[in-house]
Amino acid sequence: MSRATATARPVHPRDAASLVVLRGRGDKAEVLMGLRGAGHKFIPNRYVFPGGRLDPADRAQPALREPDPAMVERLLPLWPAAKTRALAAAALRETFEETGLAFGRVDERGMQADLSALGYLARAITPSDSPIRFHARFFLADAERAEGRLAGSGELQDLRFVAIAEALTWPIVDVTEFVLRDLQRRLAGQVPPGLPFFGYRNGRPSIRYE
Repeated sequence: MSRATATARPVHPRDAASLVVLRGRGDKAEVLMGLRGAGHKFIPNRYVFPGGRLDPADRAQPALREPDPAMVERLLPLWPAAKTRALAAAALRETFEETGLAFGRVDERGMQADLSALGYLARAITPSDSPIRFHARFFLADAERAEGRLAGSGELQDLRFVAIAEALTWPIVDVTEFVLRDLQRRLAGQVPPGLPFFGYRNGRPSIRYE
């Protein structure tokens, strides 16, 4: 091992937000997913939820409605309320850009997001030895609250709603599987013992509840 390799520090994970758009309940529940193409540097050729990194503009994005106060308060031990709002805005902005579905009001100025449409699911941080790292937060929204039709920007291919059980058989990464299985349990009436966190310890996946 070279000295440069030995002293290299892990890449700092960038804040990101994803949205799990849920349609239906029970065994018929479906989620919206799309395929990241082969040209992507980060998890190519895998199905994912719409989402992306937090932009500075998300922090001041005007909103049609503010986030659910109960959700914001529950996340306060992890980060400030302003960050929860910015992450929620990022999740809805990215979803609109990538899928054409708007949670809020769209006019000539763009989308005024309805941040109250979101619930919180989980968070995950990619491995420390990865050259591209994200600290992703996963939010949940009911598809019935969305406006528009599926017509994304091309960043995600094969956009469609898929049954959760089927999605688990698709080419997905471990974090996506973790979120899908957590959602399955919630829909079955199981309440998690805390806020789910998926990370890595000594190179191995690690799950804890905060």
